[in-house]
Formats: sequence, C-alpha cells, structure tokens
Amino acid sequence: MTVSVDVQHWNAWQRSWDRQQQWYLPDREERFRVMLDVVEAVAGPAPRVLDLACGTGSISERLLARLPGAVSVGVDLDPALLAIAAGHFAAEPRITLVTADLRSPDWAALLPPDPFDAVVTATALHWLPADDLARLYRDLFGLLRPGGVLLNADHAPSPDTPLLNAADEAFQRRRQERERAEGVLDWPSWWAAAAADPLLAEHVVARNAIYGSRVEEESRSAQWHLARLRESGFTEAGVVWRSVSDALVAAIR
Repeated sequence: MTVSVDVQHWNAWQRSWDRQQQWYLPDREERFRVMLDVVEAVAGPAPRVLDLACGTGSISERLLARLPGAVSVGVDLDPALLAIAAGHFAAEPRITLVTADLRSPDWAALLPPDPFDAVVTATALHWLPADDLARLYRDLFGLLRPGGVLLNADHAPSPDTPLLNAADEAFQRRRQERERAEGVLDWPSWWAAAAADPLLAEHVVARNAIYGSRVEEESRSAQWHLARLRESGFTEAGVVWRSVSDALVAAIR
C-alpha cells in the first residue's frame, strides 16, 4: 500500500510529538502499557474508550494497535495537536475526534452518545485548576458505565519524599541535557518547529490565541486525586503504577 505524502507528514509529526514527550517522561511507554493492561482487564478486548485531553492521539494509537476491537473518542481543545491527530488517523474509522474545552461545564454535551467502558488520560489534567478538575471527575463518573474504569497518569510527586524527589529531578535533568545535545526537542523547540511548518502554522496561531501564556500547571499528590475520585462517587480508587515523580491512578465506577 502506498502512503500519501500528507499521511507521511502527519505521521512524522506524531512520532516527533512522542519523542518530545518521552524527553520529559522516559518511562512513558511503561505507563501506557500498564494503563492498557487495566483497560483490558476491566473492559475486555473491545472497549469503548474516552481519550481525554488526547493531544495527537498517542494513547488511542496504542489502544487500537493492542485491541483491534476497541473504539476511541479523543477529546482536546488544542487545534494544532488535533490537526496532527486528524492527519495521522485520517484512514482510521475506529477513532472520533472532538474539540471541547474541559473547563466548560457543558463540554460532555459535545460527545457522541452512549456510556464509555474506560476513560484514559495522561500528563494533561495538571493544567486544570483544582475546582475544575474535581468537577471533571464528577462529569467522568457520569460518562462511564457501571463497572467502568477511569485512568489518569500525571505528575504526582509524593510530599513525603523530598530528598528522593530532589535526587530524581537532578538525575532526570542530567539525562535531558545529554539527549538535548543529541538533538531531541524540548517543549519550546517543538512548538517553534510546528509554527514553522506551513501545514501547522495557522493551527499554532489558533492554539496560542486559546492558551496564550497560561501557567496554571500544578502537580497534586496521588492521594489528592484518590480523595477527589472517591468524593465523585467512584466505588474504589487506587494507584496502579508510579515512579518517583508520576503516578497512574485508577478508579472503578
């Protein structure tokens, strides 16, 4: 099968995004593997999945490769990342992309109908203020079928291990410096490259108009997430994977 130039272009951007993200998260693939282990364990081989703050669709790509019977609904607000996802998945009927602002109380009205078996998200919800994230967890409880699972992987350093946190931060900084010297793009460099691409430039301009110089990022402990999930009505919630700096929390409706 011949792959069109446009598809090759978007596929290259998808790979570039993955590499840039891995620069920040060297164990990113391990997180994804554990996440999909839990999805398959709870929801079986053909789940209907909500990929929340999906970006370029990295989780959906791995989901659909692992579970051919799965379908995914990817939701994001970023027009540049959604443009890459749309190009990358142009020939993939198992994924639907939706533009929605998770800070809006009415965002879920934009989704296709029917409950989900699983909700997955990674390295995204730390951008939301605490009140918005607590409300979002309540929204997601309502979108899942009974027995469905929510999985959120994000920055969640433990406040109980400051020395370990500092040692890991220094270790990761040294690794990043080595990889950057080898040409790996960090966040600002990646976005500069995207802005220089004629097929992405207008989407980057639109993105900048939405986000501006917003700096709302806030890491919260895994315990904070577990408490909010239980308050939202989930039957149980726990940590299913963690590193020094990040955790993957799961909650069963």
